[in-house]
Amino acid sequence: MKKRTNIVIKTLIDIILFSLSIFFAFYLRFDGKIPPHYMRMFALTLPVEIVLMLISFGIFSVFKTVWEYTGIPEVQKLFLALLFEKSTFGLLTYLFRDIGIIRNILMHGGHVSLYPRSVILISLALSIVFLGGIRGLFRIFSEKKKGFMLDSRNNNKKNLLIIGAGDAGITILKEINRHRELNYRIIGFLDDDTAKIGMYIHNVKVLGEISKLPRIIEKYKIDEIIIAIPSAKPSLIKKIVDLTKGKVKLKILPGLYELINGKVSISRVRPLKLEDFLGREPVKINLEEVKGFIKEKKVLITGAAGSIGSELSRQIDGLNPEKLILLDIKESELYMLYHELKGKREIILGDIRDKEKMEEIFKKYKPDIVFHSAAYKHVPLMEDFPEEAVKTNVFGTLNLVEISDRFGVESFVFISTDKAVNPTSIMGLTKRIGEIIVQEFSKRSKTKFIIVRFGNVLGSNGSVIPLFKKQIEMGGPVTVTHPDMERYFMTIPEAVQLILQASSMGKGGEIFILDMGKPVKILDIAKSLIKIYGYEPDKDIKIVFTGIRPGEKLKEELWEDKENVKKSKHPKIFLVKEKNSKDKMEDVLNKLEKLIKLKRIKEDIYYILQYLN
Repeated sequence: MKKRTNIVIKTLIDIILFSLSIFFAFYLRFDGKIPPHYMRMFALTLPVEIVLMLISFGIFSVFKTVWEYTGIPEVQKLFLALLFEKSTFGLLTYLFRDIGIIRNILMHGGHVSLYPRSVILISLALSIVFLGGIRGLFRIFSEKKKGFMLDSRNNNKKNLLIIGAGDAGITILKEINRHRELNYRIIGFLDDDTAKIGMYIHNVKVLGEISKLPRIIEKYKIDEIIIAIPSAKPSLIKKIVDLTKGKVKLKILPGLYELINGKVSISRVRPLKLEDFLGREPVKINLEEVKGFIKEKKVLITGAAGSIGSELSRQIDGLNPEKLILLDIKESELYMLYHELKGKREIILGDIRDKEKMEEIFKKYKPDIVFHSAAYKHVPLMEDFPEEAVKTNVFGTLNLVEISDRFGVESFVFISTDKAVNPTSIMGLTKRIGEIIVQEFSKRSKTKFIIVRFGNVLGSNGSVIPLFKKQIEMGGPVTVTHPDMERYFMTIPEAVQLILQASSMGKGGEIFILDMGKPVKILDIAKSLIKIYGYEPDKDIKIVFTGIRPGEKLKEELWEDKENVKKSKHPKIFLVKEKNSKDKMEDVLNKLEKLIKLKRIKEDIYYILQYLN
């Protein structure tokens, strides 16, 4: 009932304003002195125009629009409906001018006077202004009322600064103004475009360049910052983080490659991530080459529920494989991944140490490509449980390699690590032996055995960054092993894209090494992460140095000095071809089996390292 009453009232308002627009059109056409003949014409034709208006509004669904949310789409509908009405009315007055009743209306001084075309045009313009204006007023009053109600309930508004006064920043500004419940008070913009500085955008001032950020934060007591520059490079984001000095909360509009259809909205704004400024420019890969490698192939991924394995699964799922077989020992994560993917996929709960089970899987699914990412990877933990590292990273890998060779797998891709280079830990040692196993089989197998080696990935399960986040959320301290500890980092999607590119390039026997960029100090990561949370390092959140743990290096390496490293056809991928393993594989495996039984792996690690080198 309320809805019907509302529609009736608004329809009456439209009719009144529409009628006034026609009257004022006559008034303006005749300079304020409407001749009696045209006044009679106005009175007699007005009901016809009102009927046509109601029909037009029905055709273009103008009645179904909510005035309080009037925007460009609603104004477009209104314009089209009015244009249709005026066009129809003008056409009717011309076509039916010779009909008796029409002639009587148009007759003046013994001859027929046509309805003034100028009046039709003027009334069209006025009706758009009147009817569009009333809708705009309704929206303004509605938002003012909503804002007043919200302000009366909550006076603790957050002072917000928007970095970037371009299209994205303006869109964010408009959305925040529409959604007062977000509880922001927009203080201004910052932008490095000097032409915009000092100018106002929707009553919000561009306060200065980004370099003025510390002064602006202090002067205006800024609580939050939104970085609204989708094209912002990691270096710019890092500059902003450093300038804030941990005094505000930072949010960001993701890069254009993350935005769905490039659409900018406040719902897309998210908290700043370390990846946003430690990452690099988006990787360009030869998509056709990668598609050709994966398309219509049966692909098995071990460790599919892990950080790298799950991202491999997602990216390969979009490359139209014949079937995607996801293997892992972690049931919950595997189950969630299965439901996330859309293509033809199978999940298998199993352990790569179980050779009989692996043989059953290969016999049933006959995979064409195997991505082997399953491994124990935590350096300190593997120092305490070395036999587990050997069983999984060495003998689990051996199982898969032998079975892949026997079942004629086309390509086998071994995911390795920089810790396998001159290893000083059990984890690194076992991955190095895994590389040797893969290389030895590549010498005599028809399967293309390929190794892809890279460093740390940002935010992977159990890595230092999730640990830092948890420590910050608990109020600190953040624990760093050594002030000079460095690691190579890249984002998980970037690493996986390069793995796929390297795999598609492989002919067998290669070690592909991903370009990790410059190493980053773990201390710098800790400080940046604390700032992202809106705290100041060593003031709000303490940083404590705990000392280097067993097996850790201060700095990692991506290749050994004796390895012959060359550039590949991809600028982000290096190549080591047929590294000499000195045929030590069988001897090492026999020794490891004996050491596992004697539980002497930890004691004899230096012997094994010396033997390998």
